[in-house]
Parts: sequence; C-alpha cells; structure tokens
Amino acid sequence: MKFEKIVHNKLSSTGLQVLKAHVRNAASIGISSTGKAVGMTRMKHIVLFAMLLTGVIALCGCGDTSPSGARKIEKIQAVSTIGQINDAITIIGGDRVEAIGLMGAGVDPHSYKASAGDLRKMSRADVIFYNGLHLEAKMGDVLEKLADSKRVTTVTQGIPEDKLLTVDNVSGYHDPHIWFDVPLWMETVRAVSGTLCAMEPEHAEEFKQRAEAYLEQLAELHQYVQDKAAELPEQQRILITAHDAFRYFGRAYGFKVMGLQGISTEAEAGTKDVQDLAKFVAENKIRAIFIESSVPERNIRAVTEAVRALGWEVKVGGELFSDALGEAGTEGGTYIGMVKHNIDTIVNALKTPETE
Repeated sequence: MKFEKIVHNKLSSTGLQVLKAHVRNAASIGISSTGKAVGMTRMKHIVLFAMLLTGVIALCGCGDTSPSGARKIEKIQAVSTIGQINDAITIIGGDRVEAIGLMGAGVDPHSYKASAGDLRKMSRADVIFYNGLHLEAKMGDVLEKLADSKRVTTVTQGIPEDKLLTVDNVSGYHDPHIWFDVPLWMETVRAVSGTLCAMEPEHAEEFKQRAEAYLEQLAELHQYVQDKAAELPEQQRILITAHDAFRYFGRAYGFKVMGLQGISTEAEAGTKDVQDLAKFVAENKIRAIFIESSVPERNIRAVTEAVRALGWEVKVGGELFSDALGEAGTEGGTYIGMVKHNIDTIVNALKTPETE
C-alpha cells in the first residue's frame, strides 16, 4: 500500500494508467502446457513494465532527501501580500528564493480579498509574509488558518509597541503604514532575513550579507528624505492626502499630515469631511494636496473644487504611492524608488517661489 501511494503521487494520471495496463498484460502472461512461454508480443509488455517500474523507483528516490522523506526545497517559495515586503524578499533571498507577491501596483490592501489563485499560491508556499496590524484586514482569517499548517511571518510583530502609532488613541489598535518611517521599516527587513536564515541555515550567511547591504541603502534613503524635507520651512510642511496613511512619515520627517479618509480606505469620507478639509486648506493657503495611487482620486478632486469656492486655488501636487508600489520597472516599482518619488513630489509641490 505504501508503494502504491508513492506511485500515485509520483505519476500523472495518464502515466499511471499506462503502468497499470502493462501490469495487467504482464500478469496475464502464462506458460503453455508444453512449458514454452507465450509469444514475443507479450514479452514486450514485461520489458516495458520493468522500464516503467525502474522510472518510478528513480522518481521516488529523487524525492527523498532524508530518512523521513522530507521534500528538498530547490528554492524557497515565499508568498507576500504587499509589494514593499515582496521587494525585500527579492533582494535578501536572491537566487535562493522565488518571491511571489499577491498585490500588484495600485492595489488597496485594506479592501483586498484573496482570490482562488491567491489561495493556491499560499497553500503551495513554503512561507508567507504579511504586514499585519490589520492592514490585510479581509485576509485575516485565511492567514490565521494557514499559520496552523505552514510558516507564516508577520513582519511587524517584532516592532516595540511604543514605536507604533495608535488609531484614535485606542490601545492595541495601531496604524499599519509603517513603511513611511524608513528606520521602522528596516525592522521588517530584519524580520524577513531572520525567517529566511531559519529556513535555510546553510545559506544564512548569504541572506545576512544581502540584508546588511540593503539596510545600508535604507539608511542612506532615510538621510535623503531628511535632507529633502529640510528644503521646506517648517510652516510649509503640511501634507494632505486621500487617506490618513502618512502619519509615520509625518512623525519621522516633521510634517503635519491630514487625510480625507481615515487610516483605512474602508472609512468613507462624507460631505462634511470634504468641507472641513477645504476650509483648512483655504485658511492656511496650502499650495498643493495629493492623490494616491491606490485610492480613487474623486474625493481629492472634490476638495479642490470646495477650496476654489472659498476663494483659494489649490493644485493637485501629484500622485503619491501610499499602500502599494508602482508598476515593476518604473521609479515607484521598488520600495526605495517609492519613497524617493514621494518625498520629491511632496517637496517640489509645496515649495513657494521664495523657497525654490
């Protein structure tokens, strides 16, 4: 029975049918009353059966790399939710990891639901990485169930609670958009590296070296953002976006941030929200407000119209990457590119002629 189960697992359904046919033919070969074997045609079935059987044994042997028959991982299959995490996995894992991202450019993780294809990818994965802090709110149950049967890493889990921003001052409920604070995001890079090292200790040194090189790049990125932000006087560092995703950015780089919608895009903005924000923009003579790549721009457009009605002209300063990276191969298609694009767009749009 154990051998039969292995055969079923190793052969395709077509291959299994062929093997069974040759088994039946081989078994039906008899010996005549004179003691002579039945003809050469049937003898061919014996030869074919032996060849097929040898192939099955070879397949079974190749699959076993330990006494327990554990599968040898040619490459770690690492599935991640958001592009920021997938980018880190790709860099740290190198050619030892196949990084598979679920959410592409412009996808809103707050409202994202796992498709049937996503479920297949996750079920086949060796490890799953996700942000946590309720960012992937509609995937929570799926990720929790998968954690019972495979390795699942929440990349924010090791961040001290006192470094996290609460939502509406509610204890235990934190803002998930930590990638806007570069040093904080560096903690998640260490979490990715730690998981990969634990999975393949024999390649741990490679993972560590790539992680350290990437962390050096992120330290330089943090300095770049600080230097660009310093080009704006403090009173001009007011960032208004479609939803309240930039609070970590504001804390790290000295900006007052406001979002039309709440922490999650699931919170709809009403007419009063639009009017209140428009009044603030007009009274403070803010030069630009910003749309986001993963949030429909209609609400921000409504704010600009309401501001105009109050006698002040505010422009849309550009599109920022908030919850998702840009298209692969573009400036915003990597985490570093995303952060640089954002700070360049913000500073250039908010500068006055006096500060240009």
